Amino acid sequence: MKTLAPILTVLLAIIVLWYGASVLMNRAWTYDQAARAGTTVTASEVIRDAWSQDRPVLPAPHQVAKGLWDGLAGQAVTSKKSLVYHGWQTLKATLVGFLIGTVLGILLAVGIIHNRAMDLSVMPWAIASQTIPILAIAPMVIVVLASQGITGLLPKAIISAYLSFFPVVVGMVKGLRSPDQMQLDLLTTYNASNSQAFWKLRLPASMPYLFASLKVSVAASLVGAIVGELPSGATVGLGARLLSGSYYGQTIQIWSALFAAAILAAGLVILIGWIERRTLARMGMAR
Repeated sequence: MKTLAPILTVLLAIIVLWYGASVLMNRAWTYDQAARAGTTVTASEVIRDAWSQDRPVLPAPHQVAKGLWDGLAGQAVTSKKSLVYHGWQTLKATLVGFLIGTVLGILLAVGIIHNRAMDLSVMPWAIASQTIPILAIAPMVIVVLASQGITGLLPKAIISAYLSFFPVVVGMVKGLRSPDQMQLDLLTTYNASNSQAFWKLRLPASMPYLFASLKVSVAASLVGAIVGELPSGATVGLGARLLSGSYYGQTIQIWSALFAAAILAAGLVILIGWIERRTLARMGMAR
């Protein structure tokens, strides 16, 4: 209970501020309608209308909660209005991109720690790649792959992998270099090869770093999948829900899709955390 109290306090403060901000941002519509009708409105009427508009500038928390519930439980999962359906489409691209990014990141990290030339050349390029805005990269990837007849899941997965590989590279390089020189010297006295030092010492020592980076990577992968849906004019996926909501001014739909994405990301991070605990426990490294 002592642990939950600060969390609930912060959550309550956010909700209160959110309700207040929704009144401030939505009241202009109420006053405008009253001026057109030649009437006046009281403060209570302004608040009530601000929290019940069909297309508010900033939806109130209960409106977002209702939109989220309707999208998750109020529709058949096969319906094009279901957030479960759209979430599954985004999740597929996320997982494929996350897998590609993870494998690529681990391979690059292994090469970097074993090869001085890769350390001096690949790592700076990996860092530089992250300075390019993903919104600039995504349309180019979509257009180039579409010209080759490649559409659908793969372009989104590639954009997802572009964002997800970097945390894995950085985390694995740090982890693989975490054993101190004394431990490496001890293996040398045992006449251990570089391969044996990698599998017996470097890789096990890197596991906590790997899982920490995977939590960041999977969230970045989801962002990449959503961004990949935007320039392609996709009709399915959480990015498509954001896009259609912005086209038609459906702010409640936009916020519901955003919260669905946040819930999906939280679920993926929790899943990786569970795998981390199980893996480290079996390795005798329980945290």
